[in-house]
Amino acid sequence: MAATLTDVARHAGVSIATASRAFGEPDRLAPATLERVRAAATELGYATSQVPTGARTIAVLVPDAANPVYATLLKAIQGQAWHGRHRIVLYDADEDLRRERESIELAGKADGLVLCSPRLPEEDVLALIGDTPHVVINRLIPGAVCVIMDAERGPSQAVEHLAALGHTHLAYASGPYGSWADDQRARTVARACERFGIRLTRLSNHAASIQGGRANAAAAIASGATAVIAYNDLVALGLEAGMGELGRACPDDVSIVGIDDIELAGAVTPSLTTVRMPIARSGALAVELLLQSMAGSAPDETAVLPSELIVRGSTAPPRV
Repeated sequence: MAATLTDVARHAGVSIATASRAFGEPDRLAPATLERVRAAATELGYATSQVPTGARTIAVLVPDAANPVYATLLKAIQGQAWHGRHRIVLYDADEDLRRERESIELAGKADGLVLCSPRLPEEDVLALIGDTPHVVINRLIPGAVCVIMDAERGPSQAVEHLAALGHTHLAYASGPYGSWADDQRARTVARACERFGIRLTRLSNHAASIQGGRANAAAAIASGATAVIAYNDLVALGLEAGMGELGRACPDDVSIVGIDDIELAGAVTPSLTTVRMPIARSGALAVELLLQSMAGSAPDETAVLPSELIVRGSTAPPRV
């Protein structure tokens, strides 16, 4: 059997995410690590173009195709699949559980399946997937092959950054109800706030959109928090707009932190401090792992890709 990316990672003594980056983003690795991974690939006879014979159909399910995070994921998935001329079929659940269920049932007829942030209970997801080769992005489901964007390091750094600026009361603006990523991010923020002795207010669940952020603006102000960490960048931008309409300026009156680092985050004024998530890398790695499964090999069940805080203009010390 041909060597897989998992084999290369084990032989080189690195994570599968690091091994994947050696072929997709080599400039992000230390020279010694890059050389070790490539030497392992050469020794094992691994080729990045290894795919099942013939073009296959890959079904991709996203919660909301209008969200720029999923647009970035789709572009990366399509780009990686194009190397083998595999076909991509898109299913948009539109944040509707019934539609998500029906979409997975339909998508299960494809040769392989990529599920991006599914909202259904994990037992339902596993039952609907059945024996179809699959990869789940941005949600951990035991028994499924998963690519996780780390919800620990970056959000923890965000709390540490705000604590260093002098903030003692933060709010977390929640995303969609049922979102695994929202729950993980909220838990990380809560643990970090406890570690730094910071009071935390968790705001109610709203859509992962600018409008969802606007809907939480009044509650954020009423909480008395001097800084808000949002579920994602769209919610953060909506918060800024909504709070501005209510007479609060960012960062003078309130600091705001997003998560994802979409392109718009660096283009607004003030530019958005955010947690950069490895969105494109997750999409490309998911396809590579899926092709391994479709070829009959068994990749590791979980790959975790790192996140990091990007400090920009939307955070500042609180007013005295």
